[in-house]
Amino acid sequence: MSRTTTMTVRLSGVLSDFVSANVGENGSYENVSEYIRDLIRRDKERAEKEAFDRLKTELHHAFAAPESSYKPLTAAEVIARNRT
Repeated sequence: MSRTTTMTVRLSGVLSDFVSANVGENGSYENVSEYIRDLIRRDKERAEKEAFDRLKTELHHAFAAPESSYKPLTAAEVIARNRT
């Protein structure tokens, strides 16, 4: 179930001017809320891409390793390793 959260953000000086320049008649966004939602979506996508890239790198190293370097691990060992 989706929920709506209302947040208050205070900006001043250069940040406030920058947001104002991007909102309204001459900006890319109709209102500040639309602008903030877009920024959050982009940051979420960036974070997800970074996590996916880390996973791809880890898998690449695992599949490139010779089979002789593999060792059996228990589920508890895998969980413990991933906590660090």
